[in-house]
Amino acid sequence: MFLDDDYLLDTEIARKLYHNYAEFQPIIDYHCHLDPKEIYEDKKFDNLTQIWLGGDHYKWRLMRANGLSETLITGDASDYDKYLAYAKTICQSIGNPLYIWTHLELKRIFGITEILNEENAPLIWEKANKKLQEQSMSARNLIVNSKVETVCTTDDPISDLGYHKRLKKEEKRFKVLPTFRPDRLFQVGDPEFRTYIDQLAQKTSYSIKDYQTFLVAIDKRIDYFDGLGGRLSDHSFTSLVDYPYDEKEANVIFKKALHESIDDITLKEKEQFTFCLLVDLFKLYDAKNWTVQLHLGATRNNNTQLFETVGADVGGDGMSDNQFVKPLTELFKLLNQTKQLPKTIVYPLNPNNFTPLMTALGCFQDSGTKGKLQLGSAWWYNDTYNGMRDQLITVAEGGILSNFVGMLTDSRSFLSYPRHEYFRRIVCQLLGQWVAEGQFPDDMEQLGDIISRISYKNAKEYFQF
Repeated sequence: MFLDDDYLLDTEIARKLYHNYAEFQPIIDYHCHLDPKEIYEDKKFDNLTQIWLGGDHYKWRLMRANGLSETLITGDASDYDKYLAYAKTICQSIGNPLYIWTHLELKRIFGITEILNEENAPLIWEKANKKLQEQSMSARNLIVNSKVETVCTTDDPISDLGYHKRLKKEEKRFKVLPTFRPDRLFQVGDPEFRTYIDQLAQKTSYSIKDYQTFLVAIDKRIDYFDGLGGRLSDHSFTSLVDYPYDEKEANVIFKKALHESIDDITLKEKEQFTFCLLVDLFKLYDAKNWTVQLHLGATRNNNTQLFETVGADVGGDGMSDNQFVKPLTELFKLLNQTKQLPKTIVYPLNPNNFTPLMTALGCFQDSGTKGKLQLGSAWWYNDTYNGMRDQLITVAEGGILSNFVGMLTDSRSFLSYPRHEYFRRIVCQLLGQWVAEGQFPDDMEQLGDIISRISYKNAKEYFQF
């Protein structure tokens, strides 16, 4: 039956694994886009649209696919009309993960068991809005009630992390830790690059004159993040090209970006600088025993009209068919030679890259760290039933699934934590099926340990928060 206690758990083994091992494990949400300000201020939401649809480009894409006016999506329609438009959309969305997530959130967080449709949408609106008035629905309490132990936000290198500081002093029920997201450090061809470097210099009280002083300033910011519990970096690349590591050439390009016309910097120079800087950042991360996250293959703002009228991160991004195996192999090879390759999680957006990248990661595993290099949790357009299963199977067939650090939300929403339940049920389903097919022994002690580790224990050990 739909979302009953045993949904997706189609074998007795799967049911035992989920209910006895996975269901009550805490959550380590090691990658998300929650706003630390909203967490600190313990934000409350006036209505279901604000907490459910605000900033959620997953839902916005679906609503556009249903032919709805942009006014009802990101425009100036009332919150109630936007909600009704989403209700009209979701009831048509069989097979889409949003259908499951929507009803999981209603059931687990709001206690609403009705199936959302156009007819009962007004009733659910009233029930949900009434529930939102309770203190249990504030930002912090939503985190606590979802059994979240650690939240890792995504933060610019020059952020002062003021809200992280305050949360560290005041919030003892869970941790909110910063993640170093240095995308803007790579943008040597961007008109705002010089301004950003000036801001970095001001933030570090350090004169940035060349590539070496640039790296020193960055290292100061890494120290700052580390002092507030930061243990991860996160990078996003649409494409990546490997070049011979050349610090002198990087310095020439950097000075050119600071002192000459941005238009004079060629595509080759941008690619050279990116690869060189990535090598040096990996070395800085390794010195701190950080984990690097690489999100690969998202194409941004493909719908230029949507971007110009609504903005970025509104549902106009897609998936590239770029290849990353060669540049990452060269990157890892360079770092491995000097024993400066840190723990790394790679998230390819294009599932065609799953197996090739898994084989590349396997070349550089380290005897000192379980699962040092990992194929990350199914991301964005792979964050689906089949996408999660494909990623899990790829990890199992190409490495050791028992060492996988598990699920993350990658979300801006405080309602996203039931996605961990969805993931855990899929893992239990998969292992149960393998046992039923005779591919693994019916050893509940060993199976239970594997599920507990993937759900929670591996992440706790791997990241060492």
